[in-house]
Amino acid sequence: LAQAGYQDITLLGQNVNSYGKDLGLGVDFAWLLDQVNAIPGEVLIRFMTSHPKDAGARLFDTMAACEKVAPVLHLPFQSGSSRVLQAMHRGYTREHYLSLVDELRARIPEIVLTSDVIVGFPGETEEEFEHTKAYLEHIHFYEMHIFKYSKRKGTRAAVMPDQIDEQIKAARSEKLIALGHDMSKEFRKFYIGKNEEALFEEKAVIGDKEYFVGYTKEYVKVAKETAENLENQIVSGRISGMLTDEILLFE
Repeated sequence: LAQAGYQDITLLGQNVNSYGKDLGLGVDFAWLLDQVNAIPGEVLIRFMTSHPKDAGARLFDTMAACEKVAPVLHLPFQSGSSRVLQAMHRGYTREHYLSLVDELRARIPEIVLTSDVIVGFPGETEEEFEHTKAYLEHIHFYEMHIFKYSKRKGTRAAVMPDQIDEQIKAARSEKLIALGHDMSKEFRKFYIGKNEEALFEEKAVIGDKEYFVGYTKEYVKVAKETAENLENQIVSGRISGMLTDEILLFE
């Protein structure tokens, strides 16, 4: 892909951190990242999704050492209640998750964190939901994907007692979506006035003007007003302001 001219590549897996567990000989996902980082060419490497139960110092050290690996990590949180996490069979506690975040930020202070959250899992109390909300505010994610729990036939959760009313799930979801929107907007504002590089992808009409849009290494979406063809070009510039709630203006 690098030889073919691709410059931003994402390694995908349901749980990329499971890579190599069946291979032995010291092969794991951190090893894979190191191998990919050694490929010649100007390539930015992203990956998702990681599972907190398999994340740790070896992965974080490798991310910090590999200059081609983007400082972005999608690390599903799911719930701020250890009891709910146990009921989900997630394999970690909220305390363990927070320790991972602290460990990661100590190694990569500029790390950009995104996450998934489920509300309304069977038995989730209002207090547990509020704990989740408080932890999300504390961690301060760039982007969150909020899901309302829905029954899936054949799963343990589908027959658990204390199923949550749909209206309650909807209300909890709306609160976290609003929180996520505010945190994401605050995150983007942090980059105003900074000099960045962006890989531009395609033309877009925003308002009544034509722009080229792309992403920085932190996966912040930017737009540059230009008549030039910037497709698949990395351009240096300054972020001058907010074009929309989700797109920053690049000059």
